[in-house]
Amino acid sequence: MAHATFTADDAVELAVIERSGFIESRHLGSAVVLAGDGTVVTELGDIRTPVFARSTLKPLQALASMQTGVPLRGTQVALACASHIGSLDHMDVVEGMLHAAGLRETDLLCPAEWPRDENAHAWLARSGQGKRRLAHNCSGKHAAFLWACAENGWDRRNYLEPNHPLQQRIRATIEEYAEELIAHLGIDGCGAPVAALSLHGLARAFSRLAKSPGDEDANARAATVATSMLDYPWAVQGHDRANTVVMEELGVLAKVGAEGLLVLATPQGATVAVKVLDGNVRATTLVGLTMLAAADAVDVPDVARVLERVVEPVMGGGRQVGRIRLGRAVSALLD
Repeated sequence: MAHATFTADDAVELAVIERSGFIESRHLGSAVVLAGDGTVVTELGDIRTPVFARSTLKPLQALASMQTGVPLRGTQVALACASHIGSLDHMDVVEGMLHAAGLRETDLLCPAEWPRDENAHAWLARSGQGKRRLAHNCSGKHAAFLWACAENGWDRRNYLEPNHPLQQRIRATIEEYAEELIAHLGIDGCGAPVAALSLHGLARAFSRLAKSPGDEDANARAATVATSMLDYPWAVQGHDRANTVVMEELGVLAKVGAEGLLVLATPQGATVAVKVLDGNVRATTLVGLTMLAAADAVDVPDVARVLERVVEPVMGGGRQVGRIRLGRAVSALLD
């Protein structure tokens, strides 16, 4: 039997797309909110069947790299956690990480890509450089991986193999923080191993990470990861991007993942993990912040201000003709 995530029958309606007064699309999924002490506050849909956690794992992967002796600091930590847009500033930081490790862009095993940042894309096109590995949204994570290899004398040519010492340490870190065993291991879009965890386990991991700066008994490197993401939010995604805005405006850790994933965690450890079953991320911030607000973990007026900035309107003919709305399961939490 093939491994699989939860089904539509086990999901709930998280959000709908309204166009011209007509519900055009429905986003089904699951989500969980944890209190700071780890208890489940809200459970929507199936939160125990594994999902591929995709880029939401990057802070834990960065932590594991640092625990092997990689001396990441400041923006470098944030870039190791990033799903960035490939701006010139992003690429400069990653290039600096490689230089500090005595390595070059050609050592990266992530694919070459065009930046999502328009200015960087135009510059690479004008200069005739074309796609760059530095521009890949996972290049910071890969640079940290390579730096770990340089620090420990590990083979850098196969650092993405599941049996590589670094990847073994990453798996151990993920399982420690999620408090559950990885259910399945696959290959992420960048070529790195990706773990399947329950939403509950993913939320547990982020809750522990987010609380680290205020916990004198916590791992100091975990505290550095959480603090650096909040200190340099532009590096984690990009100016005016949803994760960056949430961290700038609310002081809440935010990490998106491909195929409809988002995790948000307050410094007190209140955490929401969301998985949209169809893989679309456009409703995740709306759903996640609303669920945190309904649990009294963030202030409603502050959330409303952020959502105004990050939730894209539904357009038609150059004007707004609709919007993304909460689905029944989430809107009921506000009653």
